[in-house]
Amino acid sequence: MGYYSYKLDHDFGLAPNPFGGYCTLAVCKADIRMNKRLMIGDWIFGLGSVKLKNLNHLIYAMKVEEKITFNEYWEDQRFQYKKPVLNGSLVQIYGDNIYHIDPITKKWHQENSAHSLIDGKTNDSHTVADTKGEFVLISKSFYYFGDEAFEIPEKFLPICNEGRNVKSVSIPEPIADEFVKWLSEKYDQGIMGDPINWKNHK
Repeated sequence: MGYYSYKLDHDFGLAPNPFGGYCTLAVCKADIRMNKRLMIGDWIFGLGSVKLKNLNHLIYAMKVEEKITFNEYWEDQRFQYKKPVLNGSLVQIYGDNIYHIDPITKKWHQENSAHSLIDGKTNDSHTVADTKGEFVLISKSFYYFGDEAFEIPEKFLPICNEGRNVKSVSIPEPIADEFVKWLSEKYDQGIMGDPINWKNHK
């Protein structure tokens, strides 16, 4: 089993998107989504940061259960509700099902979304960065804490990444195994809190 951890400097419910019974990672973190070592059954830990004032806190953990392409995600009936609606609820505004290949131009189309420019035009830098990750990662086995993120116990701190980059091969597998077991015994799966940055909308 493989493990990946990284720091979030913002949390709007977009990456990850934990809503509707599925936690999905469809934008951002292309270096995880394109990683050739990433296998079904691996775990991703999204951690707090200095910017969010919650360093070494667990914002979310997801077990990778599916890897599908952007076009498959766009067409999949399970994920139509994750297409963004910018005049809808916060859950709809931060929908992450925003990319597909235009059948005529054969180029990436970016839906008007939280990753677009303010006027709704395509944000090319986001499009390039997001679609560099080959897959959308999908999980029904996840823990999303958001603004209820807790400080990771000291004995599990080796799972945390110290710098800006993703930590993976240097995560001690026995400690990560124990952390997942501890997490499953202490918490129910699903959503425990709201996205941290939603307070900006209140």
